This record gives sequence, structure tokens and C-alpha cells, in this order.
Amino acid sequence: MNMSLHQHPHRRFNILTGEWILVSPHRTKRPWQGKVEKKIDDHRPPHDENCYLCPGNKRTSGEVNPNYTSPYSFVNDFSALLNDTPQQKYDQELLKAKSERGICKVICFSPDHSLTLPLMSVEDITAVIKLWQQEYKILGDHVDINHVQIFENKGQMMGCSNPHPHGQIWAQESVPLEVQKKTTHFKRHFQESGRNLLEDYLSLELKEDKRVLYADDYMVIIVPYWAVWPFEAMIIPKKRVAHLNEFSTSQEKSFAKAIKHLTTIYDNLFETSFPYSAGIHQAPTDGEDHPEWHLHMSFYPPLLRSAIVKKFMVGYELFAEPQRDITAEQAANRLKELSNVHYTKR
Repeated sequence: MNMSLHQHPHRRFNILTGEWILVSPHRTKRPWQGKVEKKIDDHRPPHDENCYLCPGNKRTSGEVNPNYTSPYSFVNDFSALLNDTPQQKYDQELLKAKSERGICKVICFSPDHSLTLPLMSVEDITAVIKLWQQEYKILGDHVDINHVQIFENKGQMMGCSNPHPHGQIWAQESVPLEVQKKTTHFKRHFQESGRNLLEDYLSLELKEDKRVLYADDYMVIIVPYWAVWPFEAMIIPKKRVAHLNEFSTSQEKSFAKAIKHLTTIYDNLFETSFPYSAGIHQAPTDGEDHPEWHLHMSFYPPLLRSAIVKKFMVGYELFAEPQRDITAEQAANRLKELSNVHYTKR
């Protein structure tokens, strides 16, 4: 009997990190009798006088937001990293530590408290991208900043403490572990073949067309072959760019369209404001050339069976390696069937 990727347990390899994931497609038949989350009412007004991110409102620091009308950024009042941390190392036999400097910023996507990315226009999402570009350049030019991480946590389920449409940027001295792993595999492929790893991977994905959700002249959205989260997806530029500031005007608009398309079909899947963590991985800002790097944006949504059933990372996944039941191909098929018109607009 031949092994089937759609019926039998198997492990898949992540070419970007060098890690494996266990896939158990036969388990999708089991009944669910586990935890069911309460559905969250996500109806919000355009302006909330109690929201510390809305225009003109006072933040907990005492600072007052300007009456901004386009994407707006400021230094996080509760930063995880500080730029004046004393530089020091701690080394006590097996106990090691080192100081870490950095700058954390909040990026308000819109002045409208009621919006999320799928409900914003392509033009307004493009304005967010332009602010990301600006922050990547300014922060990355700091002598002590070697990596700039842009990300968004959407929804209470993902630990978001404020529903106003916003994301964050953490810029720091060290290149973090996930980016180190990807840099290693990008470099290895580039040195061995003279080609870019994600360009080669996209060529294969577009040829097979099993996990591609969307493609235009500049961007592709796929469910990666090695996806961990149930409806995980990636936005990848067709042509290699190392970071956001290498985008052409056409690529910026295409990237905005791809973000809107993916977040819209996410919302349409269970007709809810779909929670996720999304992040952009791009070249480190360590002053070195990175011809091997290829920007990509990953989305990790936790919803599995409905708007109120979450995928938990527990047990085997915490102590052994990631595991999923539905295959990447099954997830892609479900997402491809969905309309790109937001369910609230139909």
C-alpha cells in the first residue's frame, strides 16, 4: 500500500526553518467535545472616547494623540524593549544573560475605531505599508538596531488588548531566533544554487497549484506546504525583494490587495472578525548585504472548526513538535472557495 499525504500520518519539512511538523489527516473524522469559546461581539463605533488609540484621546502615559487622519505611529507606552538599557552581560557558569536594547512602536492603521484591514480600502492599506517602510528605514538606520519586526495581533483570542486597528514594531539589537533560522536556510540555498529559496519554492507552488489562494503579477498567497496553524497562509512577492523599501509602486499596491484579499476570505470563512497573528519577515538591518533574503508575510490564525473553536498548541506540540489534522491542501481548498467580497457587504 502506498502512503497517501491525504490519508496517512506523515511529517512535512519547513524549508525556511529546518523544522518538521507532524500531519495526521485521518484525525479530522473525530468528534469535537472540547472547549468552545464564546463568540465575541465585534461591533464598534468609528470613535471610542475610552480608546487610548483613537485620535484626540489621552493615553495612559498622559500623552494626547493628535487628530490623525492617516496611519499614525508612536513609541509604545509599555515597551518590551528600551533604548537606554545598560549594556552588560551576565555569565555565571550555566546561567547566561545579556542586556537587550530596542525600540517598540505602535502603528495605528486608521483613525476609524470600527475598521479592520479587510474593511479598509486598498488605498488605505497602501498608506499603512508606506508607514511600515518609513519605520523600517528609520529604525533600521539606528546603529544599535539589527532587526525590525513588524507584526499585528488581531482579536482577543490572540491577546490583543485594544480592538482599534493597529499593529506593532519591535526593533532590537539582536537578530531574533526565527529570523536567524531563516537566514541560515536562505543563505545555504543561495550558496549552493545561486538562486533564491522562495523564488524556487513559488515556482513549484504555482506549477502544482494545490495550495495557491491568489496570484497577480506581483504577489502570491499560499497555504505553505509545511503550515502549522489550521488556516495559515503566506504572502510572497513573485520577484525577490529583501525588504519593504525595495517595493515598486506597483508592488506596494499589489501587496495591499493581497492583504485585503486574504483577510477578507479569513473573515468570510466563519463569518466573524477572524483572529490571527501576522508578521513580516525581511532582511536584518545589521549593515550587511542580504542577497539571499526574500520578504514574506505570514498569518497564523488559531480558528479550526468554527468562529468559536480554537486550535490549542498543547501536549505533543509543546513537548515534541507541531502537529495538525487538516492538511495544507484541505485548508487551501476551503479558503479558495470563499468570496473576496466581505460577508458584511453582501
